[in-house]
Amino acid sequence: MAGLMAGFGQYTHAVVRGIPASLAQEALRSSQAEVDLDAARREHDAYAEVLRTRLGLEVVELPADETLPDCVFVEDVAVVCGETALITRPGAESRRRETEAMKEALKDLNLNIVEMTDENATLDGGDVLFTGREFFVGLSKRTNQRGAEILADAFKDYAVSTVPVFEGLHLKSFCSMGGPGLIIIGSSEPAQKALKIMQQMSDHRYDKLTVPDDLAANCVYMNLPNKGHVLVHCTVEEFPESVKVFEKLKDHMLIPVSNLEKVKVDGALTCCSVLINKKANM
Repeated sequence: MAGLMAGFGQYTHAVVRGIPASLAQEALRSSQAEVDLDAARREHDAYAEVLRTRLGLEVVELPADETLPDCVFVEDVAVVCGETALITRPGAESRRRETEAMKEALKDLNLNIVEMTDENATLDGGDVLFTGREFFVGLSKRTNQRGAEILADAFKDYAVSTVPVFEGLHLKSFCSMGGPGLIIIGSSEPAQKALKIMQQMSDHRYDKLTVPDDLAANCVYMNLPNKGHVLVHCTVEEFPESVKVFEKLKDHMLIPVSNLEKVKVDGALTCCSVLINKKANM
């Protein structure tokens, strides 16, 4: 199996997308909580601003599309690793056209584009956890075995293992990477069961950081020049007990970003950007 990807967590660019007014009423969701559209947009602007100003990434901002209520959740429509971008086939039919604008943006960044065209395949990027050594793909309501097989074909340098997701929308609804070899995981039984499966399937031994709240386990990890390890995570207002756990990460620059509104439509922090490490000579 390939060792740790050189430059794991290093990024130069982020693709984000605006929030359409249709998000409030028409976005897919598991709860009926009312979304404050203005607050959601302020939250999202603050998220993009952290990427741009605090972390120094070049942020490519795609316009919102009113006919695509979920389009802000760009992670689901593309999986980027190295210089290859896999354009996915989202599990929800209403989201399939979201791939069009993303494909054009990634083409403009000169990435090698692979498209998932098999009509039997579904894959949401929210089900894809890349550890720097291998991929874990959640088999969920939105992602199936065929989707995982096409991902494995697109990224042949890495092992790909599938993990059943029994509760929650995506695999990353309760986990994410917190650094090289460190998985942040929620404390619920389904989350812990999924972690156990990942540990059993891997040749590598991962450290874990368990947080009390599953949703808080979704964080954005980066390793950036002049900044070192960075973790963008939920705020103390949302999940006070989980934030206390993050404070144990003494080597990380910790950046809390609010996600109070987007979580009402099942959005998490990783959902809102596609991160890319673009080599200078590309």
